[in-house]
Amino acid sequence: MVQVRMGLPPYWMEGLTPDESPMLEGRHRADFVIVGAGFAGLSTAYHIKSMDPGSEVMVLEAEHAGFGASGRNGGFSMTVFGASLSITYMIHGEGRTREAYSYMVEAVEYLDRLIRENDLDVDYNRAGFLRVATTSAQVRHLEKEMEIAGKIGLDGVEWWDRDRVQQEVHSPVFLAGWWEPRCGLLNPAKLALELKRLALRSGVEIYERSPVLKVEKVHGGVEAHTERGTVRASKVIFATNAYTHLIPPLRRIQIPAWTYMVATRPLSDGEWESIGWGRRMGIEDSRNLIHYFRPSPDGRLLMGGGPVIIGFGSRMRKPFHRKARRHLEDFIKVLFPQLGDVEITHHWGGPFSVTLDLVPALGYWRDERFVYNAGCIGHGVSLMPSNGRILAELALDKKSALTDLWFVNRRVLPWPPEPLRFLLSAVIRGILQAEDWWKERLGPGR
Repeated sequence: MVQVRMGLPPYWMEGLTPDESPMLEGRHRADFVIVGAGFAGLSTAYHIKSMDPGSEVMVLEAEHAGFGASGRNGGFSMTVFGASLSITYMIHGEGRTREAYSYMVEAVEYLDRLIRENDLDVDYNRAGFLRVATTSAQVRHLEKEMEIAGKIGLDGVEWWDRDRVQQEVHSPVFLAGWWEPRCGLLNPAKLALELKRLALRSGVEIYERSPVLKVEKVHGGVEAHTERGTVRASKVIFATNAYTHLIPPLRRIQIPAWTYMVATRPLSDGEWESIGWGRRMGIEDSRNLIHYFRPSPDGRLLMGGGPVIIGFGSRMRKPFHRKARRHLEDFIKVLFPQLGDVEITHHWGGPFSVTLDLVPALGYWRDERFVYNAGCIGHGVSLMPSNGRILAELALDKKSALTDLWFVNRRVLPWPPEPLRFLLSAVIRGILQAEDWWKERLGPGR
């Protein structure tokens, strides 16, 4: 386990000056120690204290709260489970897909309640979600997704034809869309900081700039060691997601992959009028390696996705990628040629967690003293705060409908060791890229 610095800060951190918690120093005792102060770790800490107020909970974070994917993503609260509806259905079948998407619908609703009931300052806008098709092949793919949604009973989604999509968002390449009004947008860095505030208010102890170097079994529990301190606890929860491969026993559960975002300068009222987008919903296209785009609270256009970068071994420093930036700049022109060469003011990236079967994984690891969470597959904004409830119940040895979900405590298909891991992930990415190329070979909007 190592400390990793990622460099370029995301747009979301601009103007935020959070108070950092102290470093861990000396020897401590707790009932539970949580590694990672992202959405999952902070939510787990908060929920343990909510379920068992007398417990002592400590969170150890290598950098600062929300440093990883939690503070770098697009801020989409949505019902996607794993990679996509069709992939989950193909690999895991109808029954498990139905159960997973029921969980995700509740996860979106749960996050909405959490924000409203605790008055979280996260720039939340429940504006809905639109998945668009930009080629005729993508239209057919989206139609199949709608068929699967019908089979599993996923209500609250609506088909929009080209005229309806064009009425909402003026892009010459939008041919059809999946509209889901229950979804929302937020500032993910603010969500991480607000979850930290909730956890601290409930009595959780949080230590930042305290990378965990080693966790070992001891009589009656575990010990987590940082550079300057040690925590002895009954259980440890690894809420490390894309960094889980840095933990030797969990190395093969997932791999990290990187996606990138850009932000334009604030658009003028006339520019926004030229592209419509009056609902200000979040939008994704229907590629395998998706593009996702949204307005920011201060009127910028934010665009992410496209090229996915794969790491080798333990390397985690990939904050900037020129090819990804150029790709996203060019794709903005494809979507909205009326904006011309709009200035890009921010570029950043971050890792997301990929399991081999492309769905989340969480549960005990060999011993009930060790609990883990990984596999957001790039869709963690509503998933990870909700997973915090499950991780809390596992830590407290509680049984519920949540801990009985099929993806909890399941047997995880491991990634192979390096260099086979890198080669296999590159092959999978290549297949996905090839399929995207084939569907787009006639050009966007055709």
